[in-house]
This record gives sequence, structure tokens and C-alpha cells, in this order.
Amino acid sequence: MNTVSTMAENLIGSEIIKLAGEINEKIKQGQSIYNFTIGDFDPRVFPLPEELENEIVQAYRQGHTNYPPANGMLELRNAVVDWNQKMYGLSYDKEQILISGGSRPLIYAIYNTILDAGEKVLYPVPSWNNNHYTHLNHGQRLEVEATPENNFMPTAAQLEPHLTEAALVALCSPLNPTGTIFTEAALKEICALILAENKKREGKRKPLYLLYDQVYGALLFNNEKHYTPVELYPEMKAYTIFVDGISKAFAATGVRVGWAFGPSNVIDKMKAILSHIGAWSPKAEQVATAHYLMKHDYADFLNHFKTEIYARLTALYDGFKALKAEGFALDVIQPQAAIYLTVRFDLVGKKIKGTGQQLNDMKAVSAYLLEKASLAIVPFYAFGAPADSPWFRVSVGTCKKEEIPEVFELLRKALLELE
Repeated sequence: MNTVSTMAENLIGSEIIKLAGEINEKIKQGQSIYNFTIGDFDPRVFPLPEELENEIVQAYRQGHTNYPPANGMLELRNAVVDWNQKMYGLSYDKEQILISGGSRPLIYAIYNTILDAGEKVLYPVPSWNNNHYTHLNHGQRLEVEATPENNFMPTAAQLEPHLTEAALVALCSPLNPTGTIFTEAALKEICALILAENKKREGKRKPLYLLYDQVYGALLFNNEKHYTPVELYPEMKAYTIFVDGISKAFAATGVRVGWAFGPSNVIDKMKAILSHIGAWSPKAEQVATAHYLMKHDYADFLNHFKTEIYARLTALYDGFKALKAEGFALDVIQPQAAIYLTVRFDLVGKKIKGTGQQLNDMKAVSAYLLEKASLAIVPFYAFGAPADSPWFRVSVGTCKKEEIPEVFELLRKALLELE
């Protein structure tokens, strides 16, 4: 018999955070590990913009240490209005914007606002935490397995058979864990289906809403373009709730300033939910972020930041491609955005020379790469993909460029030990 709620009893903790904790413990014990697991930044490698740091210090010194308004400081909501227009060409009123302590409370609030118990959420796997948010909000999962042929982005054909059942569609572009993006055509097809479904529902049932997580939207490379549902179909404005923030764009994961924006009827209810939870961003950080976005030219920082991220992604991509060309059983997808590289290791069934030990599953493959190559990366099953998926996420937020040749030297030796 359960001693806690069924939801709590069956909740699975974050596999990624658990893995990162295990890696950090090994590092504390003196092991040298290339830790490419967590979607975070090492401040020694990727520091905050200096102007933002100064604004935060100044805001605390000015005494901004009391409660902020439940929906966020007015000056920050005005700054987000400006950011949306400049970055994405999106026009939203300040009252349609909700500030929170990073993206997570906002995503939780979207699920909680849209879903009644037992209703279904449609999302692709691999993807970040949709399975857990569905569980937390007593929903049911409708998962479609995205494929490498489409850079792990879901297609309209995959989603279409499930739209009638769904209360919410959850999409992310650029995608965590893959660092890949929607093409204009692919996103347009999906939005057209959502609009058609909502046409059928008029006056009969609750609309089908779209959660669109674009927190990595500022980090695109090689002239790739970030597309939004509302840009492609203005009618999508009634059904799309966006999630964004400064955590990834400005290496500010610990500053905890995120925002959602969308239809007023949804945003107002999200505000009410979060006002009871107290999940607001600290007032000083809100004031500082507003001043940074409005008073400082952040274009130079973003350009430099993206250059440094892309240099690491491409160096790793080239290294994996070189190993593939040598005949090793791996593959890699060219980076497009975010801080992630998608790598495939076809090592299940291989034996370690001279030991008779066999790598029987992906957990064994992960353990082997960690032990023999000192390489810590996250298997896609941590993002809801099948347990036998051979794909991994490589995060460069803690990656030092000078260490990359060492990574491949060790990895090559480890692969040569397999037969």
C-alpha cells in the first residue's frame, strides 16, 4: 500500500541530474572526466555578460530584495516585449507576458493550466522532461518517436493521427537534446494541422494548445533560421504558449529569469497558479535583466558566445566524423543550434578484447565510455527514447577547446579495445 500519493510514488526523478550527480562525485574523488552531460555552462568557460553581472550587483545594492509582482516586474515585461519583436518579429502586449524563476515553473504551469486529469499530451521523443511534466499533472502520454532521418524533429505525418485525442502538443525548437531545428516547411505543416483540428473543435470542446519551447532560439549557427508558429500562421497566436528566457542565450542558467507569453486567457491562469507556488524570479535579477536588455547592446556578446559554442560543436563533430571514416561504429548529426551534438554509438553486442565481457545494453555502453574514455554523455533513453536507442546527447557547456584532442585520443583507444 502506498504511503504517499500515487503520483509521487510513481514519479521518476530527473535521469540527467542523477547522472550528472554521479559524474560530479567521481570528479570529486579525483577521476579525470570529460563531463558533457548537463545542459549547463561552466562559468569559467562561459561567464555571464559583464554588463548583466554588474546590473545584478547594482540591483541588490539598490535594495531590490522584496517580493516582485506575481506576473513579473513591469520594466522586465516591457523589455521582453522589445526582445520578442527584435529577435523573432513577435508582437505581444506586456500583459500577455509572465515572468518566472526560469523555464521550468512556466512549463509546469502550462501543463497545469491546460490539462484536466487523464487528458493527453502529444510530444516527440527524445525530448526534455515532457514525460515527467505529464505525470506531474496527472495526464496521459502520447509519444511519437522522432527519427535521425528528420534530425529527430517530429513530422506532421507522425503527429496527425494523434491530434484528435490530445489536449496539448509540446514542441521544442531548437530541440533539447539534439540541437536540431524545425524547417519552415515542417513547422508550417504541423501548425496547419493544429489549426484544422481547432476548426473542428469550435464550440464543441476545449482548444488544442501548443507549448512552444524556444529557450535556445537565440543560439543558431551557419545562418540557420528560427521559425515560430505565430510567424508562419498568425491564427496560431490564439493557441500557442511560448517559453523563453535568458538561461541559455546569456549563459545565465543560475540567474533564473524565464518568461512565457501567449493568449491572455491562458497566461492569466498560469499567473494565478504560480502566484500560489511563489515561483517568481528574484526581484533583483528581474530588474537587472530588464536593464541589461534595454540599456546594453547584447549583440556583441551573443555573436562571441555563439562563435565559441559553435567552435566546440564543430571540433567535436569533426572528431566523430573522422572516427566514423576510420570505420568505427558511430555516427553524428551536424550541429545546427543550441549547445548539443547528437552522436550514435553502435556498440551493443561488442566484446572487450581479452576479457570476454560483452556490452549488452546502452547502460553498459555508457559505463564503458565513461570508464575507458573518461567520456560522460547522456543516452537518449534519459529523454524518453527507447532503452535500446544508440544515440547520445553531447553538451559543450563545460567543454574546454584545448581538451578536445585528448577526448578523441582516449575515445579512439577505447574503441580499439572492442571487437
